[in-house]
Amino acid sequence: MKNILSQIIMKLKTNFEKLKLKAKKIKKELRVLYIACQRPDIPWYTKLIAILVVGYALSPVDLIPDFVPVLGYLDDIIIVPAGISLVIKLIPQNILAECREKENEAFKDGKPKNWIAGTLIIGLWIILIALVIEKILKILHFKWYINR
Repeated sequence: MKNILSQIIMKLKTNFEKLKLKAKKIKKELRVLYIACQRPDIPWYTKLIAILVVGYALSPVDLIPDFVPVLGYLDDIIIVPAGISLVIKLIPQNILAECREKENEAFKDGKPKNWIAGTLIIGLWIILIALVIEKILKILHFKWYINR
């Protein structure tokens, strides 16, 4: 029993270390994309996708809040890494190599916040909540709502 428990603990530690390494790699690649977004020599469509991915990842607000069970972390686990992979495939390799070299010095003071993306996401939530409330009011047939 003790042997099995120690094997399980060792596996958990190993998996946790792998997960930490992947998270560090994603964080590093995100910084590289941030630098690449600022370059004029990448195609406009690549820049647009990169700006969306970096903006979303650096946004202080998530599209799906983290407190929502399971789905809250789905965007952090799937959407952001998939977007990063897509943009990395679209950026020419020589430009990507240059951005990777500049990555360390560019983020000495920490990551920048993208308040524009955060504002857009908050706006999306407000619109979504308003639509849900409107739908509920229609279903419940409130008198004051029908007379509008």
